[in-house]
Amino acid sequence: MTQFSQPRPARRAPRANLRGTVAVAIQLENGRQLSGKLHQLSVTGGLLELAGYIEERAWVGLAIPFASGTVHPTAEMMFPMRATIGYLQPFRFTRVREEEFHLLEREITGLLKQAVAGHGLGANPPRYFLESR
Repeated sequence: MTQFSQPRPARRAPRANLRGTVAVAIQLENGRQLSGKLHQLSVTGGLLELAGYIEERAWVGLAIPFASGTVHPTAEMMFPMRATIGYLQPFRFTRVREEEFHLLEREITGLLKQAVAGHGLGANPPRYFLESR
């Protein structure tokens, strides 16, 4: 299992913008389930759109579906921000199984390649988009 307790890297992990196109299942510590939409995703965490916010520092289980499989990381919720409708709430991964971490990396890299190709920069994104941890 990949743990994220190491010191923060000098450069932020690349973030893929999903603009709320991916529905995410959220399981709270008390067993209650919620749903949200994923706006941003990186190998260290992301940003969710929620109808109501989740307490800051709460640990949750996530189910993030991709075409190649679903990842089930554990995450810590961060300070929520009021949005036009509902809330935007960042989270950071606290636990991700090794094989799911690699799936997450592949999916994010693919999304970044699509975004770069869509902006007319060619099929090869800048090198820093593809760097591993």
